[in-house]
Parts: sequence; C-alpha cells; structure tokens
Amino acid sequence: MTTETVELRDTPVLDIDPYSIEVLRDPYPFHQALREAGPVALIKPHGVYAVGRHAEAKTVLADYARFSNAGGIGIQDIRKPGEFRIPSRLLETDPPNHTGIRAVVTRVLSPLVIRRWKEGFEQKAAAMVERLIERREFDGVEDCAEAFILAAFPAAVGVRLPRTETLAIGEMRFNQSGPHNELTRRALERAQPYLQWFEESVQRQSVLPDSIAELLFKAEDAGELDEGVASNIVRSFVGGGTDSTIAGVGFTLNQLARHPDQWQRVRSDPAKVKAAFEEGIRFESPFQVTYRTTTGETELSGLRLEPDTKIGVFLGAANRDPRHWDEPDRFNIDRPQLAGNHVAMGTGLHACVGQMIARLESEALIGALAKRVKTISLAGEASYRPVNQMRMLDKLPLRIEPA
Repeated sequence: MTTETVELRDTPVLDIDPYSIEVLRDPYPFHQALREAGPVALIKPHGVYAVGRHAEAKTVLADYARFSNAGGIGIQDIRKPGEFRIPSRLLETDPPNHTGIRAVVTRVLSPLVIRRWKEGFEQKAAAMVERLIERREFDGVEDCAEAFILAAFPAAVGVRLPRTETLAIGEMRFNQSGPHNELTRRALERAQPYLQWFEESVQRQSVLPDSIAELLFKAEDAGELDEGVASNIVRSFVGGGTDSTIAGVGFTLNQLARHPDQWQRVRSDPAKVKAAFEEGIRFESPFQVTYRTTTGETELSGLRLEPDTKIGVFLGAANRDPRHWDEPDRFNIDRPQLAGNHVAMGTGLHACVGQMIARLESEALIGALAKRVKTISLAGEASYRPVNQMRMLDKLPLRIEPA
C-alpha cells in the first residue's frame, strides 16, 4: 500500500492595500482580485494571508484548531509586544476557555428573553416612522437607522448610548482592528474625550435593570463567569451591536430605495421583511474583514500556510463569491437560503452572538416602514465613511410617500 504525497503550493501574492482609502470606499474590485488570485493570497503590504471565497471563509471561521481567535480578530496579534490589549473574552478566545462563557451568554440571550423586547422595538419603530412620514425627506442613516438603533438597543443591552459618544467609540474600535494608519489615529483623537464615559458605562453600577448586562453581572455573582468578564462582554456588545446593525439597516434601505420592485415585494409579503435584511447584509456586509491566526504550519485548499500568521477573512468578498451565489452582484430578496448561508454574521463557534437582536431590530423598523410607506426612493447620492474594519454609509438621503 502506498500513500500519495500531495505537494503543497505557495500562496499567490496580491500587492493591494485593502486599507487604502480608495479600497475602503469601493472594496469590490479588491474583492474580485482576491477571489481570482486563489483560495488564499498573501497581502504583500501587510504580510498577512487573506481569503475571499465563500468555502475557504467558512473553513477558516469554523476551524479554531488551525485558525485561532486568541491573537485577536484585528490585523495585529494582540499577544505580541507593542500590540497587546485586553482581549474580548467572548470573541478572542478559543475552546475550552470560550465554551463556558459562550454557554452563559447564549442562555442570557435565549429566544424567550429576546422576544420580550419585540413589542418595545415595534412601538419605537412605529413612532419613528410616523415622524419620518411627516418630514417626507430625511437621512436614512442619522435620522432613521442610527436614531432607531440608539433608541431601541440600550434597554436590551443595558447601557445608555448617547449618539456622539457611542459613535466615536465605535469608530475608534473598528479602526483599531486595522493597521495603525491615519484613520486609526484620527479616530483615537475623536474618541479620547469619551473613553472614561465608556469605561464607566459598562460597569455594574451603570447598567440598566432587566437587561443583558444585568443578567451577565448576575451570572458573575453566581460564579458562572470569572470576575471582570461581565463588563468585558458588555463592552463587546456595545461595540458590535450598534454600528453593525446601523450599517446593515442602512444598506438594506439603500438597496430597497434603488429597487422599487423589491420594495413592493416587501410591502405585499410581510415574510419578505426578514429576507430584505438578510440580502442587505449579504450584498453589503457591515463587517468587511475578521482575522484569525494560524496555530501551526498548515494548508488550505492545497496552499501552504506559515505558522503564527494572521489570515483575514474578507466577509464582503465571500458574500459575493460567484462560486457560491447566482448573480452575486444583484440585490434579490427572493434569493433562497439566505440566513445561515451568508457569512455577514460569521459562522461556527464565534458566529455573532447578538444576531437575533439585530434581526429583531431590523424586522421592527423595516416592517413599520412597509406598513406605512408606499414608495421609498433616493433623494440624493449615498456616501460612505471609510473605516478600517467596516463598510458604513455616511449619508443616505431618502424620500418616502405614505401609503
């Protein structure tokens, strides 16, 4: 009996900086180049690997034994001198350490608990839509997506979220996940006045009753979480649960405004409200990239990978991979098998733990609009805000006509 030895190939090299302003404003040419370079490519300007195809993205996200979270989900390895920061105990650990923490958070965020917030979300959404109808024209980011999420999410997560402070902290965190470039420097400067507020807001004495945060602190009191873990997790919730949902709702509204036939599908079939959001975050993924670190020399799709090296999973690229999706560059809410198939919210053990909240919020807001708004259209050109880790709308001028 003989064993065939398969010779591994070296990864192709891509000399494109995914953190340049040009790419951040329009990432799709880079995404195509990454997918076409191969299953994995070495990003020369930063010395990291990257995947942009759907199959390899799911492999890297799910296989924690070979692709670890412990080095951080940003481009820097937070375990190394000069790059150290306190890791997210929810996002930046691997089993077995991750297992117990995730079990507690999953219990806290059970479907039964989340459904309790549904009525409150729907009431806030209905009231907001009535105000928007009176105006007829508004900014779909600041006046709609931001205003709703920052009104609805605090009661759920348990942290007061004033707009200026919350957005400044979010922009800082998501720029810090990229290289130490000018975007990071400016975001740190803008967030500096609010760092003390943020630190105090996620502590036990500041959280709101009957919230995720309070339940996490109770779990800490019961010995289910180590001391300090509850505030660490709440910090991750504030960062991950506001900007990403705001971006996802904004993307969905942008595409529905550009495709009147799709908006009418949403209005005529309430079941399409959920599908619209899923297609919105597939079509334009809020989190553009998340990183893992190779735990040793390994291979991926026949390509040799060096040990202890960062590998970026470009979620936005994977969500438009023509190897997986039919007509990936077309916004289509009738696309089959959206939820659980796209990777906008990750996959595997580290899939977004708050995704049910994001879906509930988006369903409440888009559903309220569908009930009261006959047409939705662009009142001007949408613009994007460059952020290292994320794709985010800056302005979305919208015009609506009441039903």
